[in-house]
Amino acid sequence: MAVAAYELLVLGGGSGGLAGARRAAELGARVALVEPRRFGGTCVNVGCVPKKVMWNAAVHAEFVHDHADYGFETPGVKFNWRTIKEKRDAYVRRLNEIYENNVKKAHIDIIRGYGKFTADPEPTIEVDGKKYTAPHILIATGGRPAVPPDSEIPGASLGITSDGFFDLEELPRRSVIVGAGYIAVEIAGILSTLGSKSSLLIRRDKVLRTFDSMISSNCTQELENTGVDVWKHTQVKTVTRSPHGLLDVTVTSSVPGCTPKEGVIQDVDCLLWAVGREPNTEELCLDQVVRWQHIPSGVQVDAKGHVVVDKYQNTTRRGVYAVGDVCGRALLTPVAIAAARKLAHRLFEGKEESWLDYHDIPTVVFSHPPIGTVGLTEDEAVATHGRENVKIYSTSFTPLYHAITQRKVKCVMKLVCAGKEEKVVGLHMQGLGCDEMLQGFAVAIKMGATKADLDNTVAIHPTSAEELVTLR
Repeated sequence: MAVAAYELLVLGGGSGGLAGARRAAELGARVALVEPRRFGGTCVNVGCVPKKVMWNAAVHAEFVHDHADYGFETPGVKFNWRTIKEKRDAYVRRLNEIYENNVKKAHIDIIRGYGKFTADPEPTIEVDGKKYTAPHILIATGGRPAVPPDSEIPGASLGITSDGFFDLEELPRRSVIVGAGYIAVEIAGILSTLGSKSSLLIRRDKVLRTFDSMISSNCTQELENTGVDVWKHTQVKTVTRSPHGLLDVTVTSSVPGCTPKEGVIQDVDCLLWAVGREPNTEELCLDQVVRWQHIPSGVQVDAKGHVVVDKYQNTTRRGVYAVGDVCGRALLTPVAIAAARKLAHRLFEGKEESWLDYHDIPTVVFSHPPIGTVGLTEDEAVATHGRENVKIYSTSFTPLYHAITQRKVKCVMKLVCAGKEEKVVGLHMQGLGCDEMLQGFAVAIKMGATKADLDNTVAIHPTSAEELVTLR
């Protein structure tokens, strides 16, 4: 069988794979990219990009409530789901074309199909019966939403995931979202704000439990304030289809002795699972790698199937690397992009210490209002530095925008500082504009800013951001 040879083979045309392939090509490597579907991966097709478009639509719905307070008469405002869906999908298709054209302009060979490792004596990938070799192979196959098996929750397969959310042709009348992470929070907020009667089922008493406690508590409260019916200490027991085609979701307590508000949520036309993600590794045939000659081990995966890597993105097999969601850490588009580019510079430019620092990665949750967070939570800071060495500065206020509106949405902020110099080791906030203001403060924190540095910065008035440089 004829074998095509490259210097780098990339499995996956999502954010990480595209970034690594293009940067390696810029550095002179001969690269091939293996991708069976549309370019852009989760982020472009069923993630960040279309989600942000839908969030923008929901923000318009929020502002409609405030128009009268600002002097605008807007009687009879109607929302058309199909209009935004058509425009959103057209934008995504344009991005698909742009990404594919950029790959071609970089003189990267595109191999259409699913790639899998073989047992050949040299590092080899097979796609539709044809083999390809390279001294460097990058796994960037991403992940997918998880759905409980029907054997665990009868009828679970009747629901959809965040992928299916973008296939909805109409705004659901009655929605149930299961999960407490950022995807569940974002979709519940979008659906509810746009007019779908929405319930969010969570196993504990708060959403976003891995975030700072202030954010977790405030986000839970804001969900309820905006009309989402949050069912706490609850889990799905069964899902059945009623005679008229809708779903009945039977719930039970997730905590012994705690009784849910009701036993059955009836006539649900959108049940959405947001209970985690799984890596796309099971079809890569990673077990074949151990058969390569002169190697002590193959590509190791953890109990959930994530590829195990070190700080350089090396797997346990020399010459095989992994970036992005398939690694199970910091599942964020910019992280995959940055890690892949760092890897390319190490492999093809000789920068041996080129690796991504995973500390102080800023992230935003597009809830209502949005959340911005970077660095350690208060609990993490105390565990790392000791309670006596941690000082907290926090505030809660109503932004000026809401000074004249009947609708009131507060903004909360927290600075986590450590040591005598009060180095800022964490920043957490939720409120209007927090998504955009975080980036600049993240730069300062990455550079080692102290509370004194923030105090010495003149405030911009009147803004919500000024609160962060005037905290006492």
